[in-house]
Amino acid sequence: MKQTKPISMEPHFYINRRKFMKGATAVAILSSLGTYGMDMIYRDKPWKVGLIGTGWYGKMDLWRLMQVAPVEVMALCDVDRKMLEEAARLTMERPGAMGKPRLFSDYRKMLAETELDIVLIGTPDHWHALTAIEAMKQGAHVYLQKPISVDVLEGEAILAAARHYNKTVQVGTQRRSTPHLQDAKEKFIDTGMLGKIGHVEICCYYHMRANGDPPVQEVPDFFDYELWTGPAPMRAYDGLPHKRWWRTFMEYGNGIMGDMCVHMLDTVRWMLDLRWPNRITSHGGIFVQTGGESNITDTQSAVFEYDDFDVHWQHRSWGTPPDPEYPWAFRIYGEKGTLVGSTMQYDFTPQGDGEPIHGDVLYEREKFPEDVNEADIELNAVPATRRHMINFLAAIESNTRPFSDIEEGHISSASCIIANLSQKLERPLTYDPSAKTIPGDPEASALLKRAYREGWEHPYSGA
Repeated sequence: MKQTKPISMEPHFYINRRKFMKGATAVAILSSLGTYGMDMIYRDKPWKVGLIGTGWYGKMDLWRLMQVAPVEVMALCDVDRKMLEEAARLTMERPGAMGKPRLFSDYRKMLAETELDIVLIGTPDHWHALTAIEAMKQGAHVYLQKPISVDVLEGEAILAAARHYNKTVQVGTQRRSTPHLQDAKEKFIDTGMLGKIGHVEICCYYHMRANGDPPVQEVPDFFDYELWTGPAPMRAYDGLPHKRWWRTFMEYGNGIMGDMCVHMLDTVRWMLDLRWPNRITSHGGIFVQTGGESNITDTQSAVFEYDDFDVHWQHRSWGTPPDPEYPWAFRIYGEKGTLVGSTMQYDFTPQGDGEPIHGDVLYEREKFPEDVNEADIELNAVPATRRHMINFLAAIESNTRPFSDIEEGHISSASCIIANLSQKLERPLTYDPSAKTIPGDPEASALLKRAYREGWEHPYSGA
């Protein structure tokens, strides 16, 4: 395979803000550089940044931002005091850290008392809508983890707020900024090497469904379980919910469909320029892992129907994957060949004669040596996240849409949520984003907005 020659740059290359071109041109330039690394964007003064949710991925996102831009971490917020204090200590030890951030347990107090340019949101899914909308109300741009919401109309409310307050929202579907997948899109999709596309498959076969049966426990004094639960239903406390445990309950998210399908669906939508599916059908349930407390599916398929082909999803949290090289992946079938890709690699297999072409993930251990010693880091993902952050900042500066604009994040997130509704109702569903209903199906339409726990108000107030 002929490799594209990387752009030669030393770490911490700067673009002077006074010379920074505005508008689409700036974003196009940053996009072209993004595959191989523009390490830092210069700014006359540091970005004032706050983080809500200081767990695993919240810190991962914050530290990637600190690697590509001058950042003053003004505030950190978490309902777990121990996690919050540890995040503050680790943040102050990072290269480029500027002073000690203020620490908050309530995001509303943080946003009211701290002037911020950017808010990163790494909370569990059931908190995404309220935190993102409040951050925009207070004047901040937002980097929001996926899925953007736990119900469809929360997503509509976030999108409406972004447009109303004219704020940039980048969603953490960073496959759009993954170097080897950008390379694959340019080589095989954009050039037409695949020919006419007739079928797409996406999948996840990771054993990632936490399914324990812990006893009910006393809530520790360092953890505010009432505020952690917020608008979600209140479950009996059975231990700290961090890192995977909360994801095993539909009360807080949308299962593996909302966690993993959203990435791969978003990837193929980006690669193939797809918007809302015409119709969504899903089937599944708990077929094998029947013990424990988990109420998310262990097996589920979905079909996202488009004009010219369908996108088929399958996940199993048990057994073996059909292809061990691609346990979480997409496959795009064209008349001239097949493209399969994941976060780790891609392979193009041409129809008939011709040599297969392989591409691998880009690592940046030498350029960012601090990555190597970071606990729980996803080394394969951080180059993509850095580029996603660069694109986010460029979009803010030029007042243009970022790669994973909130509307794109909403389409991918809502499509997965509607798949879960289809599985629950046992029938196909079609969403009308203009009317914000499922036409002809009042029962399904009513499920587009979850009931909030008493004391909390759902952000969508439209008819």
